[in-house]
Amino acid sequence: MDKEQKSIERIKMASEMSLHHYGKPLICTYSGGKDSDVILELFKRSGIPFEVHNSHTTADAPQTVYHIREVLKKLELQGIKCEIEMPTYKGKPTSMWRLIPQKLMPPTRMVRYCCSVLKETGCANRYIATGVRWDESTQRATRTEFEKIGRTKSDKELFSSLMLMNDNDKRRRMTELCMQKKRW
Repeated sequence: MDKEQKSIERIKMASEMSLHHYGKPLICTYSGGKDSDVILELFKRSGIPFEVHNSHTTADAPQTVYHIREVLKKLELQGIKCEIEMPTYKGKPTSMWRLIPQKLMPPTRMVRYCCSVLKETGCANRYIATGVRWDESTQRATRTEFEKIGRTKSDKELFSSLMLMNDNDKRRRMTELCMQKKRW
């Protein structure tokens, strides 16, 4: 089985789980980038019912935002439910540019508050599919399984100072539950 067909079969299986567990279609997360365009095309080819979700980061180039709106408009004309989620922080509308002064620093590879606020808030109690690749960059491909993201004073604080870096490791399960985000 080639990679395309294998991907489509996995999308179909995830769709069945989504419909079984939540009674709702699988969600294709969409950022407007090339990986998102590929996974969206795989969703279309799979023939499953699905919805599309975009988290508006407020940090994308205008061309990317226009592309996202254009793609989602076309999908809606085909009867596919699409959502663009606007970011909030502490119950108020926000943006990347408002977060930086509130957090007193810009986001870094080690301090990624922007993702948790701007990208990872929607789709609670749903199955979602993301198009993230391990080989997206040479840095990502050579990362160790865990990276330290802060100093620890005791072993008790160990878990708060480590970040799992191998989200796309071959040993990872195809679907995983995130209790904190309430989604698969």
